Amino acid sequence: MRLLPSREGPGADLYRMKSICLPHTELPGTSALFADYLYHYPRAARFYGHDPHDPSALKHAATQVHLPDERREALVAALRKINGESASLDLLELPDTVAIVTGQQVGLFGGPIYSIYKALTAARLARQLSDEGIRAVPVFWLATEDHDFAEVDHCHVYDSRRRPVRLQMKARGAAGQPVGGMEIVSAPLDALRGALHGLLYADEVMALVEECYRPGRTLGEAFRLLLGRLLAGSGIVFFDPMQPEVRALAAPLLRTAFERAEDLSARLHDRNAELRQAGYHAQVLFEAHTSLFFKLENGRRLPLRRNGADYFHESRKFTSAELAANPEALSPSALLRPVMQDYLLPTAAYVGGPAELAYLAQSQVLYQALLGRMPVAAPRSGFTLLDERARGLMDRHMVTLPGCFHGLEPLKERIAADLVPSSLQVTFDQSQSEIRAVLDRLERELGAFDPTLGAAMAKSKAKVLYQLEKNRRKAAREALRRDTIVTDGAEYLSHLVFPQRVLQERFYSVLPFLAQHGFDVLDTIEENIHPGCPGHMLLTV
Repeated sequence: MRLLPSREGPGADLYRMKSICLPHTELPGTSALFADYLYHYPRAARFYGHDPHDPSALKHAATQVHLPDERREALVAALRKINGESASLDLLELPDTVAIVTGQQVGLFGGPIYSIYKALTAARLARQLSDEGIRAVPVFWLATEDHDFAEVDHCHVYDSRRRPVRLQMKARGAAGQPVGGMEIVSAPLDALRGALHGLLYADEVMALVEECYRPGRTLGEAFRLLLGRLLAGSGIVFFDPMQPEVRALAAPLLRTAFERAEDLSARLHDRNAELRQAGYHAQVLFEAHTSLFFKLENGRRLPLRRNGADYFHESRKFTSAELAANPEALSPSALLRPVMQDYLLPTAAYVGGPAELAYLAQSQVLYQALLGRMPVAAPRSGFTLLDERARGLMDRHMVTLPGCFHGLEPLKERIAADLVPSSLQVTFDQSQSEIRAVLDRLERELGAFDPTLGAAMAKSKAKVLYQLEKNRRKAAREALRRDTIVTDGAEYLSHLVFPQRVLQERFYSVLPFLAQHGFDVLDTIEENIHPGCPGHMLLTV
């Protein structure tokens, strides 16, 4: 199985009429590490365990998984408590079944839509691997341990005019409490209903959200219920690391990691230096006193800093012996978390975005030390979803997706320039060329006669050409002023595809897309997961 197309790139026959595959290097903010992982893997190979371009990589990773029967049995029993009975859990209980894992913070209303893309990518890979004779189950890791409530208490949707709307909830919990266990006091259901008003399937979406986000439910439960309903039939199993049974299963790995903290920290420092020397970044800051652990205590997740054999939270001191005596009260950092995940699960591949694949480049040294294996790092599929109006605007005015990344005003200028009559544009171009030629000749002759006069002429030439270009821009703006429909179109397009200068998939929840297009849009997205596209898909739905 090939996770990514060959390095020569996909052929044109792989693309559908309503989809365009863009390389990640055309997206804003793409790191050198992620770009090399996708398109020049040999440069980044030493930071990962498997070549995603190798068709045998996933099968090879699957053969390295050896989950003890006792741990597998206990794991499945714990998963049944939150998932209920399912065919996927029956499969996972069988020896040699592997997992294709992904995960996300339990954000309001499902968090950014890329949460859905992750889940669908994992489900697709699990099916493909099963079709090739290796039993595989998709697993979604609910990041309920995270304690930054401000990261998950809000989301964005768009209204019927594609204007962004920010929604925020209230939850009951203490500062520093893992967010998955916080109880919902009030979800912004009225604000959501108002934002989605006028979209064709708004009532169906509201009925689902109201069912999932009831007061008294925890953020983790509500998130799991919503994604579970949306992804029904995909075979996805949800995993909550805050379950007591799971914490007990993780305790041996956490104890070992704690006992080897000095060695593991040294490995991470060396790895970060290697990444920098290779021209890459270290996704997670790891300094001399950085710890790989948090402490769970009285419902809070306390960050620990290490100083020799002792650990500190603010001014409070913990000895190593004290912490090692109760490993179930330890919570892993972002770099240790994936290792704990793959100690608990028979993971053959982890599906993640650019940041998560960067984490894994650091965590590889922890995998080597603690597990002796590492799953394939599989990039999730990414999309910018267009409706027919947005696609029509882009086609009509020859606007590309990267052309939308400069913000609303440059997009308006681009469309304005397209509206100026072509004959006027030709006249401007010819005039500029002719005037520049005359002024250049005059500048040369004056300079030869008197250098001072030549320098003055150079300044005058710049002013003349500036005024000419200024009038060209005025003509473009006048054309735009006369066509307010196109002005509205530019705003519509900008708000939909690059809202507040952020990629659509990182900004909007899935809810407005469901309210506009209906729940079948998820099937359309799933059909376009990895259709030979190693980049970002511009998809008309």
